[in-house]
Order: sequence, then C-alpha cells, then structure tokens
Amino acid sequence: DVNQIGRQPPLSSDKAATHFPRLRAATGVPYDRMLFFDDCNWGDHCGRVAAGCREPGGGGVVAVRTPRGLSEQLWRRGLDDYAAAQPH
Repeated sequence: DVNQIGRQPPLSSDKAATHFPRLRAATGVPYDRMLFFDDCNWGDHCGRVAAGCREPGGGGVVAVRTPRGLSEQLWRRGLDDYAAAQPH
C-alpha cells in the first residue's frame, strides 16, 4: 500500500534507498516527476534523495528542506524548483 511507505518495514533513515524506490515501483511515477518536502533537523534527507534518486537520463527528485515546517513560501519555492527542473 503506497500510503504505508515509510510507516512499515523496511524502515530506514536513508529514504533514497528505501522510501523512494518503493514509491516509484508502487506508483510508476519516475523520480524526475516527484517533489519532496522534508522537515528533518538531524540529517540531510533532501540531499541524499536528490543525489540518489535519479532517472537514467539525469533528472531526479526535486527536494526542499523545511526545518521549521512547510510554509507557503517554501511550498511556492518547491513548485518553482519543480517547474524549473522539468524539460521545456
């Protein structure tokens, strides 16, 4: 169940190795069509996901750190970053 990814084994702090490959397999959505917001304050999940979850052509997950929670400004930044990452 895609709604349970990250809530059931295998649990890992390395979302690039567990969560995102499972999301991709379960949904068929390629990495370069994903947008990830993360409020983690003890590690750089966004950096690991952006570096580790890439399509063969080079595009990958757009990731935005939200250490104090998701604000409207960060939401808009994520949408802008996502739009900029899409092929034109």
